[in-house]
Parts: sequence; structure tokens; C-alpha cells
Amino acid sequence: MVKVKFLGHAAFLIEGSKKILIDPFLSGNPQAAVKPEEVEADLILVTHAHGDHIGDAVEIAKRTGAKIVAMYDIANYISEQGNVEVIGMNYGPTEIDGVGIVQVPAWHSSSDGKYGIGNPCGYIVKLDGKTIYHAGDTFVFLDMGLFAELYGPIDVALLPIGGHFTMGPREAAKAVELLKPKKVVPMHYNTWPPISADPEEFKKLVGDKAEVVILKPGESLEL
Repeated sequence: MVKVKFLGHAAFLIEGSKKILIDPFLSGNPQAAVKPEEVEADLILVTHAHGDHIGDAVEIAKRTGAKIVAMYDIANYISEQGNVEVIGMNYGPTEIDGVGIVQVPAWHSSSDGKYGIGNPCGYIVKLDGKTIYHAGDTFVFLDMGLFAELYGPIDVALLPIGGHFTMGPREAAKAVELLKPKKVVPMHYNTWPPISADPEEFKKLVGDKAEVVILKPGESLEL
């Protein structure tokens, strides 16, 4: 069994034979379901260098010994922040400690608040026979159809719906049409006023294309 736990905003913990933490923005996150010191991980995946995604990655890695996976340029940046094991990669597939990982494009920006660092990405994770797609921050784009063709079927897609910086509900519903996931979990909404969105509106727009599972921070989905 693989469990996908929503930690708030865009942070998720995937638990199976390995614990995979994605975009661990917990300190300063008004939605955070846990504190950084309460999380265990084997791998930490970072989608881009914005503070609400890179978050507490370094601190958690130092404490747990987790390996951080990120875009090559961002990995180099992270390695300068502390004594942690960082694996830099670029768009494409790899396997790390028995976990299949595909780093895929995302349409967004990436910086530490001052300098542009690397390119944004999403991740397709294959763990214990399940496939999870975390879109990172992105707008919808037709290549999402290739993700479904090459790496599907996708068991669950984790998609931003907050608008302003990412897709809104309408665009995310189109992404579902392209990705063809069995289930979809909305994320990256209602953390702050600019990204206010109604997940029920998203669910209505998706219709019967996929099962929409609306998780509150701290809740989990079992695959």
C-alpha cells in the first residue's frame, strides 16, 4: 500500500517502502499539518527554488539523512546551504534507491527571491507499483498528454488550482483531461488570498474524468 499525505500548500509525504517528501514548506506555512522536526523522509524532491516549495528541505535532510533531489542548478545551490547529500538531475527518468523518478517540465519560474536558479519541474514518482504525479507550480500545457502516454496510467495527480501563480480550477480540469489520472488531489490554494480557490468548483469541472479527492492538511489518500 502507498499512502499520499497532504501536509499543506504543495507539500506531500508519499509513504510506502520509502518515504518521499515533496516541496516541504512547513515553517511559515499557515496550512502546515506538521512541524519540520516531526517529518521523516528517505528522499526529498524539490520542484523549484521558491521559498514556499524548497521550504525546510535542507533542515529536514540534515536531521534525517534524506537525499535531496532537484534540478541540477538548484541542487548545486542547495549543496551550498549545508552538509547534505544532493542529487542533481534534469528532465528525464532515473532510479534512486529503488524509486523510479521522472523529472518533467513545469511552466513557472524559479528563484531564491533574488536570483533565478534552474528551471521549475514536476515529478512522476513510481513506488511499489503506484504512479504519482506532482505537478509543482505550473500552467496547463499539452505535453501533459505525453506524461500519460509515456508513464501512465497515473494513479493520482497532485495539481495546483489556486490561480494567480499557477493553474486555476478551469486549467487544472483541462490538465486532468490530458493526464487521465485515476484520482486527482488539488493543492496550492487558499494558503493566502491571491490563490483563493474553491476545490468543489474544480471537482465539478472535472466531472467523471477522474475521482477528485479533496484533502485537508494532515489527511491521507491510500492507493
